[in-house]
Amino acid sequence: MEPTYAFDYSVIAWFLIGGVAFVGVTLGMSRLLQHRKPGRVKSEIYECGVEPVGPPWVQLKIGYYLYALLFVLFDVETAFLYPWAVTLDAMPLFVLAEMVVFLAILALGLAYAWKEGALQWR
Repeated sequence: MEPTYAFDYSVIAWFLIGGVAFVGVTLGMSRLLQHRKPGRVKSEIYECGVEPVGPPWVQLKIGYYLYALLFVLFDVETAFLYPWAVTLDAMPLFVLAEMVVFLAILALGLAYAWKEGALQWR
């Protein structure tokens, strides 16, 4: 007796149909239950329940973004470095060379950011 693979795909199809139906019913119910005419208080601008102070457009320093990008860069490095360090003895020697190249590229990037003054808080 040969196995039938149509059953396996029919389960996936039923889950897909159920998911699409759930989203459709949820969006339809939210459309039916929405508030049609918001009042003056509902249309006011607020931030965390407090009246906003100052202009809505505030320019931020680019330094904040540079620090955030450098943090993400080295955070991702740690995420790649930890599993590699745990399984180092079970890997071939070329994996060590690849990690040295990876760390060298990151070190060059850090040196460049340092040289350009991106790490100085002004």
